[in-house]
Amino acid sequence: MKRLLTLLFLIAVIVPLSAQNRKPEVKENIPLDSIRLSDPCILADKNTATYYMTGTGGLLWKSKDLKWWTGPFVVAQTDPDSWMGPRPMIWAAELHQYNGKYYYFATFTNRNVIIDTVRGNEIERRASHVLVSDKPDGPYVPMKDPTYLPADKPTLDGTFWVDKDGKPYMVYCYEWLQNWNGTIEKIELKPDLSGTIGEGKVLFRAHDSPWSREKDEQGNIIPNKVTDGPWLFETQTGKLGMLWTSWVFSDYVQGVAYSESGTLYGPWIQEKEPVTPPNFGHGMLFRTFEGKLLLSAHSHKDVNGRYVRIPHLFEVDDSGDKLVIVGPYKP
Repeated sequence: MKRLLTLLFLIAVIVPLSAQNRKPEVKENIPLDSIRLSDPCILADKNTATYYMTGTGGLLWKSKDLKWWTGPFVVAQTDPDSWMGPRPMIWAAELHQYNGKYYYFATFTNRNVIIDTVRGNEIERRASHVLVSDKPDGPYVPMKDPTYLPADKPTLDGTFWVDKDGKPYMVYCYEWLQNWNGTIEKIELKPDLSGTIGEGKVLFRAHDSPWSREKDEQGNIIPNKVTDGPWLFETQTGKLGMLWTSWVFSDYVQGVAYSESGTLYGPWIQEKEPVTPPNFGHGMLFRTFEGKLLLSAHSHKDVNGRYVRIPHLFEVDDSGDKLVIVGPYKP
């Protein structure tokens, strides 16, 4: 498992992130399946009648029809004097529109700062953070608070939700590398999302999942320790759910949990089986301008010996109490 995760990191993260250090060549009319992107998140912006896609690597693509894309564009402008350092790695970026502004939720890693060593693994300074812009295509810049989450905890994959109490929250993962049983947690955000209020609270742990599995060093089958990519949604019947991702042995797979209270407080009840086919994960939901609900996720693929991640779209039915994947969506 450790070897596999290291491989995924080197190929799917370091390679695309190296492009951040130079201005990428912008191209037009790129088919979606020709884009190499982990953790694809799509914002359907009605103000500009444009779809904006970002993800790991921190770059941005634009489209009018979800079929043909223009990009990539560099949109994140971090502070080189902050904890992130001059060239932070960017993972799992998301775009959210809220109260007239656009927010860029992402995981930033400073590889030059080690915060802990657990079971021989050095853990780098990594945390979810929020940038802001007046426009969907940026530039996205820092706000008031220098940190959102504790410096001594590796956190990642922050997403956004306004709960039934009307307050904004960040929902994020506390990474398994340190606690060896990853969690999904929530923390209240300031009204303008410029910082956090109070401390994070655990919603559930990786081992709560009935579907994710791995083998320990003795070959025993045990619950997987990874929590990735939370995304909150409500069905048309008002049921609060959360997409999140883990592994079933070597397959990266999407699961769903539902809140019995209808709020972030839960309790969160895990579905028994994954919601996507094997090899599709880190999904999010959005509606097209025509009102169709879609899931955006990535798959893994071997292309001439090179391991790549490719965005995919699925049509989704949320008319009942539970999310149902209808099938692949072809724009």
